[in-house]
Amino acid sequence: MFDGSTYKRCKCTEPKLDGDGQPVLDASGQPTFRELGSACPLLIRRDHGSWYYYVKLADGPGGKRRRPRKGGFLTQKQAKEAAQKLWDEAQGGIDVDTNETVASYLDRWHAKRVDLKRKTRGDYRDFIDRVFKPALGHLPMRDLRERHLQEMFQHIWAYNEVKKANREAAELAKIECDAAHLAWSQASTPRPPELRLAWHQACAALKEARAKPRQNTGPASQKKYLDCLTAALGDAVTEKLITQNWAKLVVVPKYERPQPLVWTDERVARWRETGQKPSPVMVWTPEQTGEFLDAAVDHPMYIMWHLMVYRAPRRGEATGLPWSELDLAKGVAHVSGQLVTDSNYNVWKDTPKSRSGRRTVALDHATLALLTAWRDVQKAQRAEWETKHREDPKNHGPYVDSGYVFTRPDGHPHHPANVSQAFNRFVQRIGLPPIRLHDLRHCAASLSLAAGLSMKAIQALLGHSSYQLTADTYTSLLPQFEHAAANAPLELVPRRNGVEKPDGEQTSASEVDHEQATASVPPGAEAQDETVASATVPEDRHLHVVRIDRGDQAQNAA
Repeated sequence: MFDGSTYKRCKCTEPKLDGDGQPVLDASGQPTFRELGSACPLLIRRDHGSWYYYVKLADGPGGKRRRPRKGGFLTQKQAKEAAQKLWDEAQGGIDVDTNETVASYLDRWHAKRVDLKRKTRGDYRDFIDRVFKPALGHLPMRDLRERHLQEMFQHIWAYNEVKKANREAAELAKIECDAAHLAWSQASTPRPPELRLAWHQACAALKEARAKPRQNTGPASQKKYLDCLTAALGDAVTEKLITQNWAKLVVVPKYERPQPLVWTDERVARWRETGQKPSPVMVWTPEQTGEFLDAAVDHPMYIMWHLMVYRAPRRGEATGLPWSELDLAKGVAHVSGQLVTDSNYNVWKDTPKSRSGRRTVALDHATLALLTAWRDVQKAQRAEWETKHREDPKNHGPYVDSGYVFTRPDGHPHHPANVSQAFNRFVQRIGLPPIRLHDLRHCAASLSLAAGLSMKAIQALLGHSSYQLTADTYTSLLPQFEHAAANAPLELVPRRNGVEKPDGEQTSASEVDHEQATASVPPGAEAQDETVASATVPEDRHLHVVRIDRGDQAQNAA
């Protein structure tokens, strides 16, 4: 049984009296009051006052007295039960006498997590300041329960509905703004001033609508919030601040990793009608990939994109690839680092995403020849920039020998966010169905899978930490290979009259694999020596980049 007591008291007051029995007055001449507490004569009534408990715990460090007490209970039995629970938790090692709040604990927990990657640590800091503190920060750690966490997520869901209404309002305002502009632009001159005024008012309404929060907090973000809380409260359990990890009891919408879908003709037609992507993750067909590469040969980032299409480095791994990790003699690239960026456009060098991200990637002979040619182009760019610096140092700073493979004319590496933006603009300009820059990795995986590579080999190529992740992501083949696999069982079943094959007979899966592997070789590349170390620069469209004029590069980069 707990060591302490229960008692009853109330908030009734009476005037304070001095030694002569006269009321004690404050600075303004008004009488002061004191609480009667447990001396109130009305406490004999069952509906007056409330019950408290008082528990004697072992002294803390330095002989500090620990005497927690709490009130507000309707009955003495409830107070005793709460006191017993507190006593049991204290005997189990829980620090029941701490006054540390959730806000102060999360700050302390984050400060010690120096083991996290900088990007993850920055995300956790954002979650704590923007999400957790406003909802939970005021609570003492000992009072935190699952219901508080669940209520926080319920508020997130309710706010998502507000954001949805804001999105719909912004879309409507855009339609009205476009209509007002069309009415003004098509009016005969001199245009009526009221049409111009209506257009300006519609623009102002659109600006106001777009200023309201519209970005949905989806299942992926909610899962990140919950993962952060689970890690933090797991340490709190270890420190005996709470009895269990309440975050493990919280229910949030199920997050499912989006499956890559191929841009089939039907999906492309639907996208052109509605502008909607079937999935957040889309993959080009080999024909669409070839169209992209053909159109991009004159772009300053062509060789980087070519590398991403065939050898699947991540964006940060490609922009952060140094020449010191590229062995042109052996035809391999050692992925040992990456450039990482945050929402504030800061960029820094970091290790790969996981241990499996540290890998050695063999280069195909076309990519190797392009990189060899690019090294000469980069040297010429440096000489040209240094000449400009000597002639006009005000507008052309000194050349930066960053050591990276893919650089701007002044030697600085490309900012990862700029690479994504340039890719999105270029894809939109040439009219191909949209994919993200990161989806080039999915294109590389699909091409490799279609060419006959095993799932284990694709896992190594992508640098995935889990075979299951690779297998779950790339379970579907490109459409032409699915047809070949679907038709293959027909050959195994003997039929009396046989099965008539349609015109343009479907080739076998092995023939398709061979044709795809042949199609993936750039034109002119078959003329190269098969030995990687002796690769030369063929005169074909893939190596046209070596002839890009420096001025054209600067213009394209802009």
